[in-house]
Amino acid sequence: MTTNTTSPTAAAGQTWNATRYAHDAGFVPTLGAPVAELLAAQPGERILDLGCGDGVLTAQLAASGARVIGVDASPELIAAAVERGVDAHVMDGHALAFDNRFDAVFSNAALHWMREPNAVLTGVQRALKPGGRFVGEFGGHGNVAAIVTAMRAALCANDAGEPTFAWFFPTADEYTALLQEHGFEVEQIALIPRPTPLPTGIAGWLRTFADPFLADVDAQVRQRVLEDTETLLRPALCDTHGRWHADYVRLRFVAHATTSDFKQGNPQ
Repeated sequence: MTTNTTSPTAAAGQTWNATRYAHDAGFVPTLGAPVAELLAAQPGERILDLGCGDGVLTAQLAASGARVIGVDASPELIAAAVERGVDAHVMDGHALAFDNRFDAVFSNAALHWMREPNAVLTGVQRALKPGGRFVGEFGGHGNVAAIVTAMRAALCANDAGEPTFAWFFPTADEYTALLQEHGFEVEQIALIPRPTPLPTGIAGWLRTFADPFLADVDAQVRQRVLEDTETLLRPALCDTHGRWHADYVRLRFVAHATTSDFKQGNPQ
């Protein structure tokens, strides 16, 4: 799940630390296994991993024998991917620099950070060979609704303002329409509720993903907001054994580029 604060269309205030990401969010590539299975990478295929993060899942795709390139807007995460042996490059997902190059574009837990989906889909369509497939999973409508509500309440209670919503969480119908507008035929798409265990608790999740909500909050108030958020969420997201989960809803899809009429970035 990756971005860069230098991108005008990225979630403002989000920063990434590769070590912290691996510690608090190591579940992200693990839970990407089902969508990787949908991709069914084949030896010799050229695949683009869009929003590759620290490259854990990218490396697994490459182990299939496919030629995989990872891109991400975070230099910190790309450095971790390169260290892992991944062919990875810093690139904003809203401005992909590929033409007619890939058999497939894959994305796991990243597209919700890219808040201008038309720009993203234009780049994906251009990057794919005719008939190429676009396979992905990201946050869908209702994703982390409890967490967002609690954070907003905590910000309000501490007179810390109203944040701009950080993510793009569409319904299946909304994203289907966008894919079709950009020359894709949708093979399958579905919202999947997936309560997700948090190995380092809600504190670890907030430490990793909540920066956009707290970008303009000073350190002392920030700590109170985080503590209040955890208190508000405990009855809903923490069980009697102290085990936390996040209220994830994922949007998983498989689509195919149907024509070459979109390759110049101008949908018909």
